[in-house]
Amino acid sequence: MNIYKQIFKQIKKYDTIVIARHIGADPDALGSQFALKNIILELFPDKKIYTVGNPASRFKFFGSQDKIDNLNTSKAMCIVLDTPDIKRIDGANINNFEYVIKIDHHPIIDKYANIEVIDDNACSTCQLILEFAFANKINLSKSVGEKLYLGIVGDTDRFLHDYTSPKTFKLVSKLLEQTNIDFTGLYGYLYQRPINEVRFEGYIYQNLTLTDNGVAYIKITDKLMKEYGVDSAAAGNMINDLKFVNEITVWIFLSEDIKSNLIRANIRSVGPYVNDTAAKYGGGGHKYASGAKLKDWETADKLINELDNLTKKQKIVVIAIAGIVVIGIMYFIYNKNQVKEDIKDRKSVV
Repeated sequence: MNIYKQIFKQIKKYDTIVIARHIGADPDALGSQFALKNIILELFPDKKIYTVGNPASRFKFFGSQDKIDNLNTSKAMCIVLDTPDIKRIDGANINNFEYVIKIDHHPIIDKYANIEVIDDNACSTCQLILEFAFANKINLSKSVGEKLYLGIVGDTDRFLHDYTSPKTFKLVSKLLEQTNIDFTGLYGYLYQRPINEVRFEGYIYQNLTLTDNGVAYIKITDKLMKEYGVDSAAAGNMINDLKFVNEITVWIFLSEDIKSNLIRANIRSVGPYVNDTAAKYGGGGHKYASGAKLKDWETADKLINELDNLTKKQKIVVIAIAGIVVIGIMYFIYNKNQVKEDIKDRKSVV
C-alpha cells in the first residue's frame, strides 16, 4: 500500500488528532500544519483536530494554535510535521500518544514515529502534504491551497533554492489549477513589512563582518533590536537576501533572545554543507540552510570560527582540484604537441 494511503487510513481511524511541528515556526511548518488540519476537518468535520506549538505573531494569518493541556491523548494520534528530531517538537509529547506519524523533508536525525515519510529531496513539508492529498484524490479548498502555496514559497524563497525540482513545479501547477488561488496576492503575507525593518536591514548590511575566507556574520543584541523596534525573528527573515553576494560563501545571523536566555543562530551557505556543524551545537536543518540555539556569545564565537575553518578547508580543496585540472590540461596539450612533433620527425626521415 502507498505510504500516503496508509497515513490516510490511520487518519480515518482516529477521532482525536494533534498536529505538531518544530519550535521556531516558519511558513512551511505552519502552512503544512494548518493545511493538514483543514484537509482533515473538511473531510471529517466530527473529528477533533488540534494544532499545537508556540504562536508565531509574524505569521498569524496561517491560524491560531490550540491548547491541549487537559486533553487525554492516550487514544489519540499525533502527526509531527517538518521536524527531524524529537527535541525540536513544539507543544506535544509524542510518548503520550497511541500512534505517531512523521512527515518531513529534512535529513534523518531521529526515528520516532510508527509511520515516517522522509524525503530530503522535497523542497518543503508543504510539498509532501500536496503529495499526500493528490495520492488520496483529495480536492483542495482555496484555504488549503493558499496555506500550502505560502509554505512552499517560504521554504524555497520564491523557488530560488536548488532543491526546487520539476516535481515541485508540477505539484504547484496542479494546486493552482485545482484551487484557482490568487497566488500573486499572497506574497504580501510573507514579504510586506514596516519601514523600521527596512532600516534594520540597512544596519545589518552596513555592519556585517566578513572574514578572509568568505564568512559573513553579525551579532544582533537585544538592545539593538529594541532600538529598531524589531524582534529576533525579523533578522532570520532577512538572511536569504545575502545569497547572491560575490564575496560571501557562508553567512550567520546571531540574534540575542533575552526571554529564552539564548542566542539564535541562523546559518546559510552557498559553499560547504552547514547542517552537520549546526547539529554539533544542538541545531540542524538542511545542507545549505540550518540553525541552532546557543547558550552564550562565547559559544557563538566558537560557531563562527568552526564555520570559518570549514569554509577555508573547502577553498583549499577547490584550489587543489583546480590545480590538478590545470596540470592535466597542460599535460594533455604537451603530449598532443609532442605527438605532432614526432609525426613531423618521421615524415622528415621518410
